[in-house]
Amino acid sequence: MHVFYNTKGIGDVLLMPLKDGDRNDIKETRYGDIVKITSKKDGSLLGYNLFNFSHYVDMNEQGKVRLTEELLEEIRTIFKKNELNDALDFDLTPKFVVGYVEEKAAHENADKLNVCTVDVGSETLQIVCGAPNVDAGQKVVVAKVGAVMPGGMKIKPTKLRGVPSNGMICSAKELGLPDAPKEKGILVLEDSYDIGQVFDF
Repeated sequence: MHVFYNTKGIGDVLLMPLKDGDRNDIKETRYGDIVKITSKKDGSLLGYNLFNFSHYVDMNEQGKVRLTEELLEEIRTIFKKNELNDALDFDLTPKFVVGYVEEKAAHENADKLNVCTVDVGSETLQIVCGAPNVDAGQKVVVAKVGAVMPGGMKIKPTKLRGVPSNGMICSAKELGLPDAPKEKGILVLEDSYDIGQVFDF
C-alpha cells in the first residue's frame, strides 16, 4: 500500500487513497488537520488527506511512498491528536511480488487459458493466466489477492471457467510501466530478481 506526499506539487499534505470514487460522489468531513473522504452514495471510505503533515512527521521521501508499519503508527498518532477515532487496520504485506512459474498446464475448459503454479516466496499460488507467452521457468510479477492495480481493479480470489485462481500474473501495460509493449503478454523478468521480493513500480 502506498501514500503520496508531494510538497512542490500539492503542498504539505499526505494523501491516503484507499478506493477509487466518482468525483461527484464525494463527501469530505474535516477533523482538525484531517479530511476524511467518503462516498455520498454508500458511505464507503475512499481515503484521507492529512494537512500540515510536516508539523507531525519529518518526511524525507517525496512522491509515492510505501506505507510501513512505522509510518502507519505515526499516522495513528496524528488521528488521535485530531480526535478521529477510525481504526487504521490495513494489510501492509506486499501485494506486488516476484514469482516463479513452477508449472504450466492447459486449462481443461478453455483453449486460451493456462493454469500456473507460481512460487511467490512465502507461499505457492494457483493462478489462471491467459497470456500467450507465459511458461514454466519464468520469473514474473504477481499481483496477490488484495492488490489494487494502477487502473483501480482489486485482485480477488476467483474462478475462471471453473478453476480457482488466486492472484494475477501481470503485463507491463497492466502495471502502468512506461514503454510497455503493445503486444499481449506478461512481463518476464530477468533472472537477477529474487523470488518473493517486492516489485516496486
